[in-house]
Amino acid sequence: MKRILVALSITGALLLGTSLYAFSEDGASLYKACQGCHGAQGERPAMGVSLPLKGQSAEDLTKKMHGYKDGTYGESKKAIMVNLLKRFSDEQIVMLADHIAKF
Repeated sequence: MKRILVALSITGALLLGTSLYAFSEDGASLYKACQGCHGAQGERPAMGVSLPLKGQSAEDLTKKMHGYKDGTYGESKKAIMVNLLKRFSDEQIVMLADHIAKF
């Protein structure tokens, strides 16, 4: 019984987190999911292999994020990005890219 309750609690937390992303209204809120790997201002290369986000255009970022989402962009470590971005709508990706491009 405890295992079922733990599993339901974890599932509920994941669903809540996903729904919070879905209701984010701005790029700054969406970017909170990115800060751990990319830094507060997009200054860090994620996992030590990616380019820093800071300094990239909104157009380039949007193209890359859509590529991650549909599986046409990224190297061997793209699984994290794919799993994160598949939760975002196309509109949220544009908002996120616009926010990052301002760094």
